[in-house]
Formats: sequence, C-alpha cells, structure tokens
Amino acid sequence: MDIDTLLSDLLEQNLLYLLGAVLLVVLAIKAVKIVPQSEQHVVERFGRLHSVLGPGINLIVPFLDRIAHKISILERQLPTASQDAITKDNVLVQVDTSVFYRITQPEKTVYRIRDVDAAISTTVAGIVRAEIGKMDLDEVQSNRNELIATIKVLVEDSVDDWGIEVTRAEILDVNLDQATRDAMLQQLNAERARRAQVTEAEGHKRSVELNADAELYAAEQIAKARRIQADAEAYATSAVAQAIAANGLEAAQYQVALKQVEALNALGASPGSSTIVVPASALEAFGDAFKMLKGKS
Repeated sequence: MDIDTLLSDLLEQNLLYLLGAVLLVVLAIKAVKIVPQSEQHVVERFGRLHSVLGPGINLIVPFLDRIAHKISILERQLPTASQDAITKDNVLVQVDTSVFYRITQPEKTVYRIRDVDAAISTTVAGIVRAEIGKMDLDEVQSNRNELIATIKVLVEDSVDDWGIEVTRAEILDVNLDQATRDAMLQQLNAERARRAQVTEAEGHKRSVELNADAELYAAEQIAKARRIQADAEAYATSAVAQAIAANGLEAAQYQVALKQVEALNALGASPGSSTIVVPASALEAFGDAFKMLKGKS
C-alpha cells in the first residue's frame, strides 16, 4: 500500500469521525430543550400530542419529537369589552368588563379551542347579560361586588375544559342611556327638595317647641313669684293678727297712730309745701295719736 492510499484511508476515517461528531452534536442540541420559567412547550410525535415540557432542561427524541406550541403561562388581560344588557326593570345599560386569566393546561388550550381570547370574551358577554337581566338597576349599582364574584365563578365553570384559570373579572363601568340619566337626575332633584322641606319643617317644629318651652318657663316663674308674694302677705297678715290677739285692740290703734304721725311728718318735710291745711276731724285724730304715742313712750 502506497502513501497516497494510506493518506486517503486516514482522511476518509477522519471525515467519518468528524461527521459522526457533528451528528452527535446536532442530536444533542436537538434532544436538549431549555424552557423558560414563563412558558410551557407542547411536544408532538408524529403529529400527535406526546408531552408538555415544563420550565428548565428537558429531553426529547430528535427528529421524532418536535415542539409544536410554545405557550406563555403568564397572566393575561383581555381587552376591555362593552356589551349592552337589559335589567329586570327594563333599563338598557352598557357594561364595560375586563377579564384576567392564565393558561394552566396548554394541551387543552391548543387542542380544544382555536381563539381563546375571543371565546372567553363571548362567554363573559353572555354571562353578564344573563346576570344583569336578573337584577334591577339599583341592585346592579349597589351589588357590584357580588355581581363580579358571580360572573367570575360562572366564567371559570365555562372555560374549565379549555385549561384556563380565570384570576379576576372586573366590571369597570355601567353606563346608562341619556333618557334614563335624565329621569334619574329628576328623581334625585325631587329627593333633594323633599329632604330640604323635611329639614325646614323639622326646624320650624323645633322653634315652636322651644318658644313654647320658654313661655311655659316664664309662666312657671311668674306663678312662683306670685306664690311667694302671697305667702309673704299671708305671713304679714298672720303676724298682725297674732299681735292683735296678743296685745288687744290697743296695739292695732297704736300702729295706726304711728302711721298717721309718719304721714304727717312726711307731708311737712315736703319742699314744695309751706302751708298745710288739715281738717278738724283729722286734727282730733292726730291729737289722739300723739297722746297714744306719748303714753307708749
């Protein structure tokens, strides 16, 4: 064997080894799959579902298995949707809703539903219309939290076969048509006017009650003063009667004479009087009074 033949054989062997090495590298690259934390990969073998790869390093059979779908498992938000609904009391409302969900079983999502976002939006719209149709407008406004909870539960039940978890459902706004708004505004203004009238009437009633209480208090105080005055007069009369009973008629005459003398002195001390004309009978009475006072002294 010559040198050329030997070199040719070595080159062929080296080429085979090189091709084998390259093939091993390619097989290794094809077999090893690294899945990000936020994703799950659906693997098909001969066109059928074979497995679902979770986050991390995974191994597949090269050329037999292929990654058909890369599904994000992050929470998603559907675009805000508006749908018309009619309440139990026949009021047309426009409801703005938003739904948050995430895919938990990608094999169900990719093989059972084509457009998951559109399917969820349609489901939410139907449930919202049905639930609002069971409630009056006032209940829709006041029980929004309960309505949201009910919608979330019903949507979860409806999309369970699609491998989806509904994390949140929100009713962003409930809009009314213009005619209903005008009617509600009139009702609100009427209620405000009624409350104002009630408040004014209650204020007037309270004012009357306070005035009556004041008049009653004044009457009670006047009656109390008169009662005290009557008690004083009764006491004075009783004292005089007791004095007369104890000292006889002479004591009473003495008091009368004393008052007569005091009156005469006061009359004489008046600056505008220089001459006093006294009847004869009065002089006799004053004389008797002076005698009585002299005798007492």
